[in-house]
Amino acid sequence: MAKQEQTQEISQLKDIIAHAKEYGFVYPSSEIYDGLQAVYDYGAYGVELKNNLKRLWWETMTRLNDNIVGIDASIFMHPTTWKASGHVDSFNDPMIDNKDSKKRYRADVLIEDKAAALEKEGNIEASKSLLSAMGKLLEAEDLAGIRELIINEAIKCPISGTTNWTEVRQFNLMFSTQVGAVAEDSSTIYLRPETAQGIFVNFLNVQKTARMKVPFGIAQIGKAFRNEIVARQFIFRMREFEQMEMQFFVRPGTEMEWYKNWADTRMKWHKALGIPEEKIRKHDHEKLAHYANAAMDIEYDFPFGFKEVEGIHSRTDFDLKQHQEFSKKKQQYFDPEINQNYTPYVIETSIGADRLFLMTFCNAFVDEVADGKSRVYLKFHPAIAPVKAAILPLTKKDGLPEKGKEIFEKLKYDFNIIYEDAGSIGKRYTRQDLIGTPFCIAVDHQTLEDDTVTIRHRDTTDQVRVRIDALHGELSEACSFRRIFEKI
Repeated sequence: MAKQEQTQEISQLKDIIAHAKEYGFVYPSSEIYDGLQAVYDYGAYGVELKNNLKRLWWETMTRLNDNIVGIDASIFMHPTTWKASGHVDSFNDPMIDNKDSKKRYRADVLIEDKAAALEKEGNIEASKSLLSAMGKLLEAEDLAGIRELIINEAIKCPISGTTNWTEVRQFNLMFSTQVGAVAEDSSTIYLRPETAQGIFVNFLNVQKTARMKVPFGIAQIGKAFRNEIVARQFIFRMREFEQMEMQFFVRPGTEMEWYKNWADTRMKWHKALGIPEEKIRKHDHEKLAHYANAAMDIEYDFPFGFKEVEGIHSRTDFDLKQHQEFSKKKQQYFDPEINQNYTPYVIETSIGADRLFLMTFCNAFVDEVADGKSRVYLKFHPAIAPVKAAILPLTKKDGLPEKGKEIFEKLKYDFNIIYEDAGSIGKRYTRQDLIGTPFCIAVDHQTLEDDTVTIRHRDTTDQVRVRIDALHGELSEACSFRRIFEKI
């Protein structure tokens, strides 16, 4: 039974990947040169969806919270930044190779996949026990123990099907490059592996110039780069990706209250997007990072199992104290309410824009049979749909195209809409369903008589007649971020 479910999941993921490419959402990067592993480009509809998701997150953080502001820090930072943060010395993943297939894997991912398989089989306790054992071994940095655990659990290489494993060793994930025009005068710098440090080194700049009082947050959206050992599962794990992070600075001693608050708030946000209760969950970390005193993931049930979309971490005062020590510049806040200087503690919410995109796409992908007919469509919330509406003249004559273009001109400044008059109206409806357009506006001969059009709703295929001068209001109401904000 478990094997059959796994086959179905792989098939569904393949369908999703194929759909994403065929309908202009995601392409393999530099595909004409056979691509580059784990690097992808966003197409015409993909970039619209991704930008909508990023804008929704940004406005949720900075508009709904009067104590959160944003920044945009550089990708390149002084190399000592990464020494202070611990990335130079300890930003590693445990790597293992299969001697027969010559393939390289992250040892912890192999164990997590085994635990997920046990959970699907109903062996919940065995799954928890395995993850707990792994967490303890990773905490102790017992790489030999990790290898022994893989062998004892009979974890096989997916390619060779054997358990002929090498020793486990650590692999640093940072990309390095050189800065400077002359090779001998150049120095090593890094492509940032996370966006958080750009926030920490600007803590006092933002606090003073934006006149912020603790508790307050700094939000950022930006690219990050990691030399992943195994990058797979489509855009879930990539070497170049985009993060949306918010670091919330709090008074020491209040961090656990804020940690719980932000964990609950972020779960509400995902559910407001339309993620079903049974497809999303919280997962507490078995092993805490060196900077954290509490951590959890928000996980979504992808076709390849429950995986992290967002992390909530209580980072203590580690980052600010490290930067204070390495820079020799104080990173403290004077709190007038208690008349005291202190180094704030930090609660982090960190979500991958690409993982959010994939979750949204998977959740929206509908392949159903109704009335004996198969139908595939993307059920995006109208507020984040790449295209809000399509203007479709019934025919290419009798003045209908001209009327359709007139409507298009009225709406295009406020909404991303499409005008299309090629092909039958049925085929055009289907094309819009496949890219997730929530509303199709048909212009017919009656439109010329009474200035009314037919709106077809994507999810139900129901059609209603409305006046042209009511279209702007209808779309504004349905596509507003307010519809999502109301549920948070």
